[in-house]
Amino acid sequence: MANIKSAKKRIGVIAKKTATNRRIKDHLKAVIKNFEKALSSGDLSAAGEKLTLAEKKLKKAAAKNTIHKNAASRKVSRLTKRFNAAKAK
Repeated sequence: MANIKSAKKRIGVIAKKTATNRRIKDHLKAVIKNFEKALSSGDLSAAGEKLTLAEKKLKKAAAKNTIHKNAASRKVSRLTKRFNAAKAK
């Protein structure tokens, strides 16, 4: 356990940041899951809306350094690719 005041403060700050990042990442997973559910059910209009929301949330998480910007771009690219393939069928 930390004895120094600044170390105690850092522990609190890290705990708060960890909680925030975990909440954001859990929300991202839920948004992506909703998109995949809409896509698998065949509802392309709802899937398109959910894709837009997922892209927005991923880019926002990348802007706040919760996830890496390249990881966010990769996820958006893969989701868009799946959506376009389903739309082509």
